[in-house]
Amino acid sequence: MDILFITHFFNGFLMIAMPIGLAIYLTRKFNLGWQLFWSGGATFILSQIGHIPFNWAATVILNRTPLVNWSQDAQRVFNIIFLGLSAGLFEEFFRYGMYRWWARDARSWGRGLLAGAGHGGFEAIILGGLVLYAFIQMAIARSADLSTLVPAEQLAQAQQQVQTYWSLPWHYTLLGAVERLFAIPVHLMLSLLVMQTFARRQGWWVWLAVAAHAAWDGALVYLASMGLSAYAIEGAAGLVAVIAVVVIFLLRQPEPLCGAEVPDLAPAPASVTGFTPKPVEETPENLDKTRYQ
Repeated sequence: MDILFITHFFNGFLMIAMPIGLAIYLTRKFNLGWQLFWSGGATFILSQIGHIPFNWAATVILNRTPLVNWSQDAQRVFNIIFLGLSAGLFEEFFRYGMYRWWARDARSWGRGLLAGAGHGGFEAIILGGLVLYAFIQMAIARSADLSTLVPAEQLAQAQQQVQTYWSLPWHYTLLGAVERLFAIPVHLMLSLLVMQTFARRQGWWVWLAVAAHAAWDGALVYLASMGLSAYAIEGAAGLVAVIAVVVIFLLRQPEPLCGAEVPDLAPAPASVTGFTPKPVEETPENLDKTRYQ
Protein backbone atom coordinates (compact mmCIF):
# COMPACT_ATOMS: atom_id res chain seq x y z
CA MET A 1 0.00 0.00 0.00
CA ASP A 2 1.31 3.46 -0.94
CA ILE A 3 1.70 5.39 2.31
CA LEU A 4 1.95 8.72 0.45
CA PHE A 5 -1.42 8.14 -1.17
CA ILE A 6 -2.93 7.77 2.31
CA THR A 7 -1.12 10.69 3.94
CA HIS A 8 -1.76 13.12 1.09
CA PHE A 9 -5.46 12.28 1.28
CA PHE A 10 -5.63 12.48 5.05
CA ASN A 11 -3.87 15.84 5.02
CA GLY A 12 -6.81 17.42 3.21
CA PHE A 13 -9.41 15.27 4.94
CA LEU A 14 -8.23 16.23 8.42
CA MET A 15 -8.19 19.91 7.52
CA ILE A 16 -11.91 19.61 6.78
CA ALA A 17 -12.84 17.14 9.52
CA MET A 18 -11.17 18.89 12.46
CA PRO A 19 -13.25 22.11 12.43
CA ILE A 20 -16.46 20.19 11.76
CA GLY A 21 -15.72 17.86 14.68
CA LEU A 22 -14.97 20.86 16.90
CA ALA A 23 -18.23 22.52 15.91
CA ILE A 24 -20.21 19.36 16.70
CA TYR A 25 -18.55 19.18 20.12
CA LEU A 26 -19.22 22.85 20.95
CA THR A 27 -22.83 22.83 19.82
CA ARG A 28 -23.55 19.77 21.95
CA LYS A 29 -21.56 20.90 24.99
CA PHE A 30 -23.19 24.33 25.18
CA ASN A 31 -26.56 23.30 23.73
CA LEU A 32 -26.24 25.73 20.81
CA GLY A 33 -27.37 25.64 17.21
CA TRP A 34 -25.11 26.00 14.18
CA GLN A 35 -25.95 29.62 13.41
CA LEU A 36 -22.85 31.05 15.11
CA PHE A 37 -20.61 28.59 13.28
CA TRP A 38 -22.02 29.72 9.94
CA SER A 39 -21.81 33.36 11.02
CA GLY A 40 -18.13 32.97 11.89
CA GLY A 41 -17.47 31.24 8.57
CA ALA A 42 -19.28 33.93 6.59
CA THR A 43 -17.30 36.57 8.47
CA PHE A 44 -14.03 34.95 7.41
CA ILE A 45 -15.11 34.81 3.75
CA LEU A 46 -16.23 38.44 3.78
CA SER A 47 -12.97 39.53 5.39
CA GLN A 48 -11.00 37.82 2.62
CA ILE A 49 -13.14 39.43 -0.07
CA GLY A 50 -11.72 42.70 1.24
CA HIS A 51 -8.31 41.51 2.42
CA ILE A 52 -7.05 39.71 -0.70
CA PRO A 53 -7.84 42.53 -3.21
CA PHE A 54 -6.38 45.06 -0.75
CA ASN A 55 -3.07 43.20 -0.54
CA TRP A 56 -2.98 42.83 -4.32
CA ALA A 57 -3.66 46.53 -4.90
CA ALA A 58 -1.16 47.54 -2.22
CA THR A 59 1.51 45.37 -3.86
CA VAL A 60 0.93 47.00 -7.25
CA ILE A 61 1.08 50.49 -5.74
CA LEU A 62 4.10 49.84 -3.51
CA ASN A 63 6.06 48.39 -6.42
CA ARG A 64 5.88 51.87 -7.99
CA THR A 65 7.35 53.58 -4.94
CA PRO A 66 10.94 53.91 -3.63
CA LEU A 67 10.22 50.83 -1.50
CA VAL A 68 11.61 48.64 -4.30
CA ASN A 69 14.99 50.34 -3.81
CA TRP A 70 15.17 49.53 -0.11
CA SER A 71 17.57 46.91 1.14
CA GLN A 72 16.39 43.33 1.38
CA ASP A 73 16.37 43.49 5.18
CA ALA A 74 14.30 46.69 5.18
CA GLN A 75 11.81 45.20 2.73
CA ARG A 76 11.53 42.11 4.92
CA VAL A 77 10.72 44.20 8.00
CA PHE A 78 8.16 46.22 6.03
CA ASN A 79 6.48 43.06 4.72
CA ILE A 80 6.29 41.56 8.21
CA ILE A 81 4.61 44.66 9.61
CA PHE A 82 2.38 45.36 6.62
CA LEU A 83 1.13 41.81 6.06
CA GLY A 84 0.57 41.24 9.77
CA LEU A 85 -1.40 44.47 10.21
CA SER A 86 -3.49 43.99 7.08
CA ALA A 87 -4.54 40.51 8.22
CA GLY A 88 -5.23 41.68 11.76
CA LEU A 89 -7.22 44.76 10.78
CA PHE A 90 -9.39 43.06 8.17
CA GLU A 91 -10.18 39.86 10.05
CA GLU A 92 -10.64 41.34 13.52
CA PHE A 93 -12.73 44.33 12.46
CA PHE A 94 -14.94 42.07 10.36
CA ARG A 95 -15.23 39.89 13.46
CA TYR A 96 -16.11 43.02 15.43
CA GLY A 97 -18.84 43.77 12.89
CA MET A 98 -20.20 40.25 13.27
CA TYR A 99 -20.59 40.66 17.02
CA ARG A 100 -22.07 44.14 16.71
CA TRP A 101 -24.61 43.64 13.95
CA TRP A 102 -24.89 39.94 13.15
CA ALA A 103 -24.38 37.92 16.33
CA ARG A 104 -25.71 40.33 18.94
CA ASP A 105 -26.58 37.48 21.32
CA ALA A 106 -23.04 36.02 21.30
CA ARG A 107 -21.66 37.32 24.59
CA SER A 108 -20.77 34.12 26.45
CA TRP A 109 -17.63 31.98 26.45
CA GLY A 110 -19.22 29.07 24.63
CA ARG A 111 -20.81 31.27 21.97
CA GLY A 112 -17.53 33.08 21.39
CA LEU A 113 -15.75 29.76 20.92
CA LEU A 114 -18.34 28.56 18.41
CA ALA A 115 -18.06 31.78 16.40
CA GLY A 116 -14.27 31.41 16.41
CA ALA A 117 -14.59 27.79 15.31
CA GLY A 118 -16.59 28.99 12.31
CA HIS A 119 -14.08 31.69 11.40
CA GLY A 120 -10.99 29.51 11.67
CA GLY A 121 -12.91 26.43 10.60
CA PHE A 122 -14.00 27.82 7.25
CA GLU A 123 -10.40 28.82 6.54
CA ALA A 124 -9.32 25.23 7.26
CA ILE A 125 -12.18 23.76 5.21
CA ILE A 126 -11.39 25.93 2.18
CA LEU A 127 -7.69 25.07 2.36
CA GLY A 128 -8.54 21.40 2.88
CA GLY A 129 -10.73 21.45 -0.21
CA LEU A 130 -7.86 22.90 -2.25
CA VAL A 131 -5.51 20.23 -0.87
CA LEU A 132 -7.90 17.44 -1.84
CA TYR A 133 -8.36 18.97 -5.29
CA ALA A 134 -4.58 18.98 -5.79
CA PHE A 135 -4.43 15.39 -4.50
CA ILE A 136 -6.96 14.25 -7.11
CA GLN A 137 -5.05 16.04 -9.87
CA MET A 138 -1.75 14.51 -8.82
CA ALA A 139 -3.27 11.05 -8.48
CA ILE A 140 -4.53 11.30 -12.05
CA ALA A 141 -1.28 12.77 -13.32
CA ARG A 142 0.82 10.02 -11.74
CA SER A 143 -0.82 7.32 -13.84
CA ALA A 144 -1.47 9.39 -16.98
CA ASP A 145 0.62 10.34 -19.99
CA LEU A 146 1.36 13.97 -19.20
CA SER A 147 2.33 14.68 -22.81
CA THR A 148 -1.35 14.38 -23.68
CA LEU A 149 -2.46 16.68 -20.86
CA VAL A 150 -0.05 19.64 -20.87
CA PRO A 151 1.63 21.66 -23.62
CA ALA A 152 5.08 20.51 -24.69
CA GLU A 153 6.80 23.62 -23.29
CA GLN A 154 5.32 22.87 -19.83
CA LEU A 155 5.87 19.10 -19.89
CA ALA A 156 9.22 19.03 -18.05
CA GLN A 157 7.95 21.31 -15.30
CA ALA A 158 4.77 19.26 -14.86
CA GLN A 159 6.74 16.02 -14.66
CA GLN A 160 9.01 17.55 -12.01
CA GLN A 161 6.02 18.69 -9.96
CA VAL A 162 4.42 15.25 -10.05
CA GLN A 163 7.68 13.55 -9.13
CA THR A 164 8.27 15.93 -6.22
CA TYR A 165 4.71 15.52 -4.93
CA TRP A 166 4.97 11.73 -4.80
CA SER A 167 8.50 11.60 -3.34
CA LEU A 168 8.00 13.74 -0.22
CA PRO A 169 8.55 12.20 3.22
CA TRP A 170 5.20 10.96 4.48
CA HIS A 171 5.30 13.08 7.65
CA TYR A 172 5.95 16.20 5.57
CA THR A 173 2.69 15.66 3.69
CA LEU A 174 0.70 16.04 6.93
CA LEU A 175 2.05 19.47 7.84
CA GLY A 176 -0.97 21.21 6.36
CA ALA A 177 -3.27 19.48 8.85
CA VAL A 178 -0.81 20.20 11.66
CA GLU A 179 -0.77 23.88 10.72
CA ARG A 180 -4.59 24.06 10.89
CA LEU A 181 -4.53 22.19 14.20
CA PHE A 182 -2.36 25.00 15.59
CA ALA A 183 -4.20 27.84 13.83
CA ILE A 184 -7.72 27.01 15.03
CA PRO A 185 -6.97 27.66 18.75
CA VAL A 186 -5.58 31.06 17.78
CA HIS A 187 -8.84 31.89 16.02
CA LEU A 188 -10.79 30.76 19.08
CA MET A 189 -8.68 33.08 21.24
CA LEU A 190 -9.07 36.02 18.86
CA SER A 191 -12.82 35.49 18.74
CA LEU A 192 -13.01 35.67 22.53
CA LEU A 193 -10.81 38.77 22.63
CA VAL A 194 -13.06 40.66 20.24
CA MET A 195 -16.16 39.48 22.10
CA GLN A 196 -14.85 41.12 25.29
CA THR A 197 -15.40 44.47 23.59
CA PHE A 198 -19.12 43.88 24.00
CA ALA A 199 -19.23 41.58 27.01
CA ARG A 200 -17.12 43.97 29.11
CA ARG A 201 -17.98 47.17 27.22
CA GLN A 202 -14.30 48.04 26.75
CA GLY A 203 -13.23 49.00 23.24
CA TRP A 204 -9.52 48.28 23.66
CA TRP A 205 -10.11 44.53 23.44
CA VAL A 206 -10.58 44.66 19.67
CA TRP A 207 -7.26 46.48 19.32
CA LEU A 208 -5.64 43.80 21.45
CA ALA A 209 -7.02 41.21 19.02
CA VAL A 210 -5.66 43.17 16.05
CA ALA A 211 -2.23 43.37 17.68
CA ALA A 212 -2.24 39.66 18.56
CA HIS A 213 -3.29 38.68 15.04
CA ALA A 214 -0.67 40.97 13.47
CA ALA A 215 2.04 39.56 15.72
CA TRP A 216 1.00 35.99 14.90
CA ASP A 217 0.97 36.48 11.12
CA GLY A 218 4.04 38.69 11.18
CA ALA A 219 6.04 36.12 13.14
CA LEU A 220 5.18 33.39 10.64
CA VAL A 221 6.15 35.64 7.73
CA TYR A 222 9.43 36.43 9.47
CA LEU A 223 10.25 32.77 10.15
CA ALA A 224 9.46 31.84 6.55
CA SER A 225 11.67 34.67 5.25
CA MET A 226 14.56 33.40 7.38
CA GLY A 227 14.62 30.18 5.39
CA LEU A 228 13.79 27.96 8.35
CA SER A 229 12.47 24.46 7.77
CA ALA A 230 8.76 23.81 7.74
CA TYR A 231 9.16 21.75 10.91
CA ALA A 232 10.73 24.70 12.77
CA ILE A 233 7.96 27.03 11.61
CA GLU A 234 5.27 24.60 12.71
CA GLY A 235 7.05 24.18 16.04
CA ALA A 236 6.78 27.94 16.57
CA ALA A 237 3.12 27.81 15.52
CA GLY A 238 2.55 25.06 18.09
CA LEU A 239 4.01 27.25 20.82
CA VAL A 240 1.64 30.06 19.85
CA ALA A 241 -1.25 27.57 19.94
CA VAL A 242 -0.35 26.61 23.52
CA ILE A 243 -0.36 30.28 24.53
CA ALA A 244 -3.73 30.71 22.81
CA VAL A 245 -5.22 27.80 24.78
CA VAL A 246 -4.00 29.36 28.04
CA VAL A 247 -5.62 32.69 27.14
CA ILE A 248 -8.84 30.90 26.17
CA PHE A 249 -9.17 29.38 29.62
CA LEU A 250 -8.17 32.61 31.34
CA LEU A 251 -11.15 34.26 29.63
CA ARG A 252 -13.52 31.48 30.64
CA GLN A 253 -16.72 32.62 32.34
CA PRO A 254 -19.70 30.64 33.62
CA GLU A 255 -22.28 30.08 30.94
CA PRO A 256 -25.65 31.76 31.40
CA LEU A 257 -28.47 29.46 32.41
CA CYS A 258 -30.60 28.41 29.50
CA GLY A 259 -34.26 27.79 30.07
CA ALA A 260 -34.03 28.10 33.86
CA GLU A 261 -37.04 29.54 35.62
CA VAL A 262 -36.37 32.92 37.21
CA PRO A 263 -37.84 33.06 40.69
CA ASP A 264 -40.43 35.73 41.27
CA LEU A 265 -38.87 37.99 43.89
CA ALA A 266 -41.71 40.50 44.02
CA PRO A 267 -43.57 40.42 47.35
CA ALA A 268 -46.91 38.73 47.25
CA PRO A 269 -49.79 41.23 47.53
CA ALA A 270 -51.39 41.38 50.93
CA SER A 271 -54.67 39.57 51.10
CA VAL A 272 -57.64 41.89 51.30
CA THR A 273 -60.57 40.65 53.26
CA GLY A 274 -63.99 41.85 52.31
CA PHE A 275 -65.91 44.27 54.55
CA THR A 276 -69.14 42.95 55.92
CA PRO A 277 -71.24 45.53 57.77
CA LYS A 278 -72.36 44.42 61.17
CA PRO A 279 -76.08 44.82 61.68
CA VAL A 280 -77.07 47.36 64.27
CA GLU A 281 -79.66 46.30 66.77
CA GLU A 282 -82.67 48.55 66.62
CA THR A 283 -83.11 49.68 70.19
CA PRO A 284 -84.36 53.04 71.45
CA GLU A 285 -80.83 53.94 72.62
CA ASN A 286 -79.19 53.15 69.21
CA LEU A 287 -81.90 54.97 67.30
CA ASP A 288 -81.35 58.02 69.48
CA LYS A 289 -77.58 58.01 68.62
CA THR A 290 -78.26 58.20 64.84
CA ARG A 291 -80.90 60.85 65.00
CA TYR A 292 -78.55 63.68 63.77
CA GLN A 293 -76.23 61.63 61.45
